Order: sequence, then structure tokens, then C-alpha cells
Amino acid sequence: MNFEPYPFEKLNDLLEDIVPNSNYAPSALTIGEPQFETPAFIQNTLGDNAYLLKKYPKTSGEENLREAQRGFVKKRFGVELRDDEIIPTFGTREVLFNFPQFLLFDKENPVMAFTNPFYQIYEGAAIASKAKMILFNLNESNNFKPEVDEKELSKCDLVIINFPNNPTSSVLTLKELAEWVKLSLKHNFVLINDECYSELYTDAKIPSLLEASMYAGNFNFKNILVVNSISKRSSAPGLRSGFIAGDKNILKEYMKYRTYVGCASPLPLQSAAAIAWREEIHVEAARKIYKKNFAIAKEILGIKIPEATFYIWLKVENPLEFTKKLYKEYNVKVLPGEYLARDDSQGENPGKDFIRIALVEDEDKTRSALKRIKECLS
Repeated sequence: MNFEPYPFEKLNDLLEDIVPNSNYAPSALTIGEPQFETPAFIQNTLGDNAYLLKKYPKTSGEENLREAQRGFVKKRFGVELRDDEIIPTFGTREVLFNFPQFLLFDKENPVMAFTNPFYQIYEGAAIASKAKMILFNLNESNNFKPEVDEKELSKCDLVIINFPNNPTSSVLTLKELAEWVKLSLKHNFVLINDECYSELYTDAKIPSLLEASMYAGNFNFKNILVVNSISKRSSAPGLRSGFIAGDKNILKEYMKYRTYVGCASPLPLQSAAAIAWREEIHVEAARKIYKKNFAIAKEILGIKIPEATFYIWLKVENPLEFTKKLYKEYNVKVLPGEYLARDDSQGENPGKDFIRIALVEDEDKTRSALKRIKECLS
């Protein structure tokens, strides 16, 4: 298998020979990892349940966690899932990598499509599945929303969309998501929405593909799946707690597959995750922090505040050179957009004019870094 280096490896290579200006404190706005303490009640629950390390966890997850995740979906999206319509996962990265391999294994010439730019695990899964890849570009001209090409979609076995989107911060409305549901049924492809940023909205709540499936009259979620995680919403990426939910017929067979993968979450982690999925006050506190960071970015950089995520997809002149200059002169790291995308069939990379800035620090550090970025832009 020939995997591309991860974007952060490419960034390290780009900056390898540069000595940053030591007059500034280092600032890394590259990775989507919240730089805040995991709430104490989650940490305490983890510690209180450490004694469960003596037990093997079930691949299907403990009922306490399953119930908490179903409760989250019902409370947040108004969708009442049956127990066979959800599987707890070890975060979402593992499921996004191994689910395509499971689904596409018996396909003679599998085809997998996803939005471009993208979370690189999608590409890795396609490579591991020996699938042909179709890319749906997200551009300024389409407001960073995927344009529908039914001729291409008719070839697909699996389509992954990601809204709210990393890295562009774009969102799809309930009606727009419902159109994707209808397309998945019309052309009989499995559709996954990666919803890991669904809880980091700035004002209005962001809809789920599960809601859209109900809205479209697809009440049994045929061909429809979502994945979600507490990593961003609870500042707890180390808990590795996520889920995949939707079409029970697909999930029944996928559950069998998972018993061989060996990705069951340790019981203390499940206990801590369950309480995190149930509690919303700490999530609201996190949203306020990210909303404030966006307000600072609007003040300093003049950006339009996105509807969700904690990313700024900033258009700059010559992003690679800008990234090097910013690091050398101001000791700030950002991620060139072209590292998060691939050339399309016309040789165009939709990320080539952008940098991604992750606003995952506190207010003071965010303000300091964004002021340096503005100076560099000047």
C-alpha cells in the first residue's frame, strides 16, 4: 500500500530548515486538538473506574455507553435510535479507516468518493480498499459545498461527506442533506456523514444526516450512516469515544467484522465517555470559547464568522511561502491548504490558495497569534 504522508509530516518537511524568531512564544495552530483541560468530572469518572481494567471490554460496547450515545442522538437531533442502529467505536478515525474496507471487500471494482479537501483517513481507507477515488471539490465558487454530479455518483459504492466541514467550516442545511439521502437511494450507494464537528456551532444548531434521512422519508436509514465523537465537543480526544449509527442491516454485518478487529474501548474509558455524552453544560462552555475566538479573528483578520467548527480557511497569496515566513518571522505554525487536498482530474488543487488555522487555544494566545498572522499578511 502506498499511503501519502500525513499533512503534518509535510509541514515538518517544509519548515525543517527554518529557525523561528525566538522573540515570540511558539504558537501552533495546525492540529484540530482542543488545548483545554478535559472537564474534571470526566477525569474523575475515569479514575473512579480504573479498577475495571481487570476486565475485557465487549466489542459491542457496554449498555451504559450505548444508552448514553442513543440519548445524545435523541436529545440533540430528535432521532430515537434502536439498539441495533448504533455501534460505539474507538473514536472515529478507526471506523473511517476500517469500515470502507469492510463494505468494499466483495466489490469487484470498488468506487469511493469524498469531498476535497478532506480528512486524510478517507484517502487511506480508499487505498487500503483498492478503490477508485472520485473527488468532489469544495471551492469558493460553490460556497465550499459539494456540487452534485449524478453521473459520477452512479458509479459509487461509498460516499463520505463531512459537514460541518474540516477544513473549510462550511455546513449543509437539512434540505441539502436530504437531497444527498435521496441520491444515495436513487443510485444505491452507502452515504456517510462525518459529523465530528456537529456540536461546535456558533449560533444555530447544525442538522445531522440522520435527521435528514427522516426528513426525506427514509425512516429506516437505508444506505445512511453517520459517525460522531466526543473528541472536539468534550476536549477529550484521548478518550477515543465515537459511534457509527444508521442502517441496521449494514451495521449488523459490520458488527461481526469488528469482533475480529480488536478495537473495543477499555471499560474505564467507556465509563468516562458515557458521562461525557450525557452532559451538555461543558459543551456549551466550549462553544462559547470557540465563538469568542472567531470574534477575535473577525476583529483582527476581518473574516466572516463560520457557522461551525474551530477552523479558519483563510485565502492568502502563495500559502507555502506564507507558511514559511510566518514561522520564521513570527513563530506561528499554520497548515497549507494544499496538504489537505489533492489535484482533481483537471490538475487543480482546491486547497492551493488557502491555509487552515485551528483556533484551539485560549483567548490570549489566540489574540497574540492572530495579530502576528495579520502582521505577516501586511
